[in-house]
Amino acid sequence: MDEGMALMLVEGIRDTLLMTVVSTFFAYVIGLPLGIVLVVTSKNGLKPNAPVYKTLDFIVNILRSVPFLILLITVIPITKFIVGKSYGSAATIVPLTIAAAPFVARLVEQSLAEVDKGVIEAAQSMGASTLTIVTKVLLAESRTSLIVGSTIATATILGYSAMAGVVGGGGLGDIAVRYGYYRYQTDVMFITVILLVALVQLLQYIGMNISRRFDKRNKGGSL
Repeated sequence: MDEGMALMLVEGIRDTLLMTVVSTFFAYVIGLPLGIVLVVTSKNGLKPNAPVYKTLDFIVNILRSVPFLILLITVIPITKFIVGKSYGSAATIVPLTIAAAPFVARLVEQSLAEVDKGVIEAAQSMGASTLTIVTKVLLAESRTSLIVGSTIATATILGYSAMAGVVGGGGLGDIAVRYGYYRYQTDVMFITVILLVALVQLLQYIGMNISRRFDKRNKGGSL
C-alpha cells in the first residue's frame, strides 16, 4: 500500500467518525424528546394520550422499517435542499440522522420504561410535576441504560455510514466500494473492513466503560 492510499484511509477514518458523531448528535436531538413523549403518552405513562402515542408510534415504525439504502435514495431531494448536494460525507449526515432518529427514540423509550414504577409513584405522591419526574426521575434513573443505548446507536450509525459508500457517501465505506469492489483491490477492502470493525469496537469499549462508571456511582449512592 502506497503513501497516497494510506493518506486516503486516514481521511476515510476522519470522515467516518465525523459522519457518525454528528449524525448521532442530531439523531438524539430528535430521538430523545420523541422517546420521552412516547413514554409519557403511552397507556401506562404519566399523561396517557392514545392519539399522540399511536401517531408517533406509527411514524417511528414506518421509518424503522425502511432499509437504509432505500431511505438514502428516497431523501436525496431533502439532502440536496439542506446541504446543496447528494454525495459526500456532509450530505450523508442527513439520511443518517433520519434513519437513526426513530431507532434512538425506541432505545430511549425502552430505557425509560424500565424505571421502577415505585420511584415514579413516590415522586407523584410528593407533588412533582411531569417535567420534574421526566428530568429528575426517568432520565436520572435510566442514565446507565441510556448510555448503553447511545453506544449501540453510535455503532449502528457507523455501520449505516459504511453502507452510504455505495452511493458516494464518503468515508471508509466509499473507499471500500470504489477501490475494493469496483477496482478489485481486495487488500483495500480487507483493510477498510478491519478499520470499520476496529472503530466499532473502540466506540463500544468507550461507551461501555462510561456506562459502568455511572452504574458504580449510582450503586454507591454518590450521585
